[in-house]
Amino acid sequence: MPNILVVDDKDSMRNMLTATLEEEGHRVDAAADGSMAIDLVRNKCYDLVLTDLKMPDVDGLQVLSEVKEMDTDTSVILMTAFGTIEDAVAAMKLGAFDFITKPFDTEHLCVLVNRALENRRMLAENTLLREELFSGSGLGDIIGKNEKMIEIGNLIRKVAGSDASVLLQGESGTGKELFARAIHNLSPRNEKPYIAINCAAIPGELLENELFGSEKGAFTGAHARKMGKFEIANTGTIFLDEIGDMDISLQAKLLRVLQQKNFERLGGTKTVDVDVRVIAATNMDLNDLIRTKRFREDLYYRLSVFPIAIPPLRDRPDDVKELAEYFIDKYCREMRKTTRSLSREATRLLEKYHWPGNVRELENTIERSIILAEGKKITPDHLAIRLQRTDEIQLREGAGLKEIGAYAQMKAEKGAIIRILKQVRNNKRKASKILKIDYTTLFDKIKKYEIDKAMHESS
Repeated sequence: MPNILVVDDKDSMRNMLTATLEEEGHRVDAAADGSMAIDLVRNKCYDLVLTDLKMPDVDGLQVLSEVKEMDTDTSVILMTAFGTIEDAVAAMKLGAFDFITKPFDTEHLCVLVNRALENRRMLAENTLLREELFSGSGLGDIIGKNEKMIEIGNLIRKVAGSDASVLLQGESGTGKELFARAIHNLSPRNEKPYIAINCAAIPGELLENELFGSEKGAFTGAHARKMGKFEIANTGTIFLDEIGDMDISLQAKLLRVLQQKNFERLGGTKTVDVDVRVIAATNMDLNDLIRTKRFREDLYYRLSVFPIAIPPLRDRPDDVKELAEYFIDKYCREMRKTTRSLSREATRLLEKYHWPGNVRELENTIERSIILAEGKKITPDHLAIRLQRTDEIQLREGAGLKEIGAYAQMKAEKGAIIRILKQVRNNKRKASKILKIDYTTLFDKIKKYEIDKAMHESS
């Protein structure tokens, strides 16, 4: 049953519209002014808003603007007198579905309302169809318009059709398993098994049993033959996550599977033949592990026939809003809550935050915000994140060259500016000339690096 909001400052008109629409079988809320309407829209999801154009204080155009900010698919019909038709036409350019001129008969109104509700239903169906089509491409859960992500999507489509081993490299939380699953979904093996195993989550002495299985009596407690993950994944795909944590002795057995397509179970002598496509992933620098003799070089070359580097979220800030909206929709559905949306301030905070935990951290942040947000807007207070001040920035373990360079530049610039400002007794115009930057740029850097505070504390 559709939810409709009627907004009119005249009691008689508001009551008539409410009674008419309820007789048609709709759920109807009524607001006596624009402010009340906006409060209702912020806390409840409506399929249609029917609002008068001319109202004191907050008019129909402001109501339209707020409705569209909350949910662009909500239909809005404006009621207007003959003298304000031009305003109504202008409102349609802002996203109104239609307008109706007063006085009007209820039959005409009901036809227009049904048409608007049908439009709302079609928009919802089209969204679902688009999601299904995108999901069918095998990349349904991979979101991003960033150039790097588009390039990775193209690489995945190209490699998926082959049996080449793929090595996915990227920080924790970048979604490497999503890419592995996408490769499987796009491959000729997509109807065969897809088996994922985290090499870091299983102790080394148990991992061999998990991967290759064991014969009865192979060790204490082995009361029956056990099939390993490679055997289960036969004709399909196996995803070896955190491959850098695999014990060096077990790496030799994995290399044999890649080279000869067979292995023996623990405690067994019979060779088991398998046809498995291997996708591996790591957040470590395998070249460093090779230099320290913790990873086999020959295995590395077998695994990295087709390497793909997954960028951290801080390198794709243009994807943050789209990812956040995806997670909002996901968790609103799971928690059976009306759709929430990000306030402008929350969006800005998400896009400025550095996301050390990458997409996984963003997902957890959004899930928490859906639990906390009682209204329809997610605000910065619901996000529980804050931007780091310059003096709090520390290089994380495993930082890349780009991150190291940015950190070094920040430290060098801050030190140079403080030194020159002390030399010229805080004369910023002299300092800008010595530093060979314009005056406004110097001011921006003083603010960014909190230099006034640092100089005050050191004096």
